[in-house]
Amino acid sequence: MENTRVRFAPSPTGELHIGGVRTALFNWLFTRNRGGRMILRIDDTDKQRSSPVFLDTIIRSMQWLGLNWDEGPQIETEGGQDSYFQSERQAIYEEEAQRLLDEKKAYYCFCTAEELQAEKERQRRVKQPPRYSGRCRNLTSAEREKLKEDNSFVIRLLMPQEGTTVVRDLIRGEVTFDHTNFDDFIIVRSDGLPTYNFASVVDDYKMGITHVIRAEEHLSNTPRQQILAQRLGYNIPQYAHVPMILAPDHSKLSKRHGATSVQEYRKMGILPEALINYLALLGWSPGDDREIMTIEEMIELFSLEKVSRNPAIFDLDKLIWLNGHYLRTMELQTIAERARPFFQENAEIWATCRESRLEIEDVIDLVRDRVKTLREIVDASTYFYLEDFSYDEKGTKKHFRKGTGDILKKVAEVLEQTEPFTADVIKKELQRLSKELKISPAKINLPVRLAVTGRTMGPDLFDIISLLGKEKVLARFKKVEELFFKEPNGV
Repeated sequence: MENTRVRFAPSPTGELHIGGVRTALFNWLFTRNRGGRMILRIDDTDKQRSSPVFLDTIIRSMQWLGLNWDEGPQIETEGGQDSYFQSERQAIYEEEAQRLLDEKKAYYCFCTAEELQAEKERQRRVKQPPRYSGRCRNLTSAEREKLKEDNSFVIRLLMPQEGTTVVRDLIRGEVTFDHTNFDDFIIVRSDGLPTYNFASVVDDYKMGITHVIRAEEHLSNTPRQQILAQRLGYNIPQYAHVPMILAPDHSKLSKRHGATSVQEYRKMGILPEALINYLALLGWSPGDDREIMTIEEMIELFSLEKVSRNPAIFDLDKLIWLNGHYLRTMELQTIAERARPFFQENAEIWATCRESRLEIEDVIDLVRDRVKTLREIVDASTYFYLEDFSYDEKGTKKHFRKGTGDILKKVAEVLEQTEPFTADVIKKELQRLSKELKISPAKINLPVRLAVTGRTMGPDLFDIISLLGKEKVLARFKKVEELFFKEPNGV
């Protein structure tokens, strides 16, 4: 088990999406459970679409999630590979492709795009599956050399025409593929760059990969890769293809269903611990109905045998609910550190935060039970820092009625005399006032909450008043009086 080596090989042609990070997570949990090593390999042979910006995003996303790798970019490894970027491994691919050519296991193909398209059209007309006919298989050496002088070419693998290949998948069991469905696929393109199947097989072997854990969509590539590995004389790794992630309507997860990339969820205010917890349970079950798991528990319990063959359904509401749980239960200092960048996005609030006597940790501790994302923490905290907040329109119509102005005046008089200005003492004083005025506590508390916060709901009212402080609370009562109760008997 200590020799287990897995790899995650993203392509820097876009951001790291939910499906990709779930694959990375399953690789990471599998190798951490077995005491092995995880390799981060960058599949950047598509030079036109690959971007250093996307590469940076992928790396930052994985670091943010805590999915550390043992070999790859930014890691110096004694005895490791010269490079973990496929774009820098061209000499290796050329050497292996030449070996296949020398051993007559691959051949040059000079067919033009027009010729191949015409071939497909003929096959379509006679209702045959589109596949390369192998017309360049049997060219003589002289013919090949002559064609190479004036024509571009690709290199194709000589595939078996009869029999079957069995993929022994660690999740799906044995899957049999008939060779009659395969053609001689391209391993080196006309620009000299390797195709995905060729580069992956070569790198998996050269990097000592023992287990290839990847998305279900790659299952159809696996028989070709096994045959290619056999042609090269390589050991075949064990394969495991994890189920797809679908939207709630069981269609393919896409932008129309909301955020799809890790960075988008980070900007929403989702915690990395919550996202990891949620993604781990998309297609894998530890064997009970638990929904909250620490990373240590995931590592201890993870196994491919417990990964489902069925598609997993991505439920954003469930993720946000889970995020709310982490906001309530994680260490306050950690939540404050994570929330700080969201406060900094609002220049006015952040400037007030820095000048305020209120500690951001105290404010967050008060509001975090009622929010589900880091971004919502800022919205729930605004009235602690800003005086120019609006008042809930429905609330003012319902609670700022005739006589309310007089009640708020009496509350202000009581609070002005209240010492110490703590939540418990404030609560007792307002309860005493409700008895004195012979009105229910709600007829005091609801208008007071609206006057102090502009809202009808929120954290414990007495905690809010105590935290804001006497001076600020009394100033807000005065402001409400000016805005809503100019007439002696209220509005």
